[in-house]
Amino acid sequence: MKRMKIFWILAVLLSVWDSAPALAQVRSGSEKVRVVYSAIGSSQSPLWIAHEAGIFKKHGLDVDLLYVGGGSRAAQVILSGEVPVAMFNGGSVISADISGADLVNIASGMNVLPFFLVVGPSIKQIEDLKGKRIAVTRIGSSTDFALRFAAEKWPVKPERDLTVLQLGGQPEMMAALKSGAIQAAMLNAEFTILARRNGYRDLADVASMGLAFPGSGLNTSKSFIKSRRDTVLRILRAYTESIHYGITNKSFGVAVLGKYLKNQDRPFLEAVHELYLGGYIPKIPYPSVEAMKTALDDIAQRDPRARTMRAEQFVDASLMQELEKEGFIKQLWK
Repeated sequence: MKRMKIFWILAVLLSVWDSAPALAQVRSGSEKVRVVYSAIGSSQSPLWIAHEAGIFKKHGLDVDLLYVGGGSRAAQVILSGEVPVAMFNGGSVISADISGADLVNIASGMNVLPFFLVVGPSIKQIEDLKGKRIAVTRIGSSTDFALRFAAEKWPVKPERDLTVLQLGGQPEMMAALKSGAIQAAMLNAEFTILARRNGYRDLADVASMGLAFPGSGLNTSKSFIKSRRDTVLRILRAYTESIHYGITNKSFGVAVLGKYLKNQDRPFLEAVHELYLGGYIPKIPYPSVEAMKTALDDIAQRDPRARTMRAEQFVDASLMQELEKEGFIKQLWK
């Protein structure tokens, strides 16, 4: 009888011990969730800031922040069920949904193309590009899209007046510019800052040309919103607050950029902070139907299935509207 009593006491103790982490999670309101960012680029910085500043934890989330390179791959990890929320471009949302997925954009990350036309010393004006070589990362990429959009306003045109080369990446374009192998390149904001330091000039700022384009955004699936809406709202609150925190705590924001970009050049990081958190990233990150329409129209030129779809299908603004209705956004920016 005594042995039986000891057995039951041990059983109860073991049961309490095994359930302790779960009890702690319930008591603290903490929920474990994975969130993905898809580029080592400053448009992803609100997620980095939310993680580093403890803002996810503040909103009851224990977040594993993971890197999965590329929008299409990030879309796939949501569809696989491995990760519920990820940050990537709007074009990948559209492409996945055309093939039967249920992804939606719930918050804007950056609705501009942050590229500059950077030129070598022989180019003084756009007309000087005639007969020259200009580089993008890949044909069909966002750098190529930026070039063709900008060229609509130029007297010289790709293919007709200048040779477009695809060099694979920003470092490769920068190296080709330095060597004289090309005379111009569509560089991102970070590499443009570095190019200016080396005496190169930029003749066009695509972000300032008025095009709304879903360069990055916070995305999830309709099914996850339906089953775990409160979780999505928590993530969105943390994401929105991190934008405010990164802007109003510049030194912290700059330090986080340095950590994730693996660069401790303070003037460079401050310039990046000014461009992205000071301009490119919207303070109140409502999803943009206009930006998604730009991407949809571009995809429709290559995929007829996109022509029957509407940009509104790929966004869910109801969550941001809920944050606004509850006064969360007003409280942030009071």
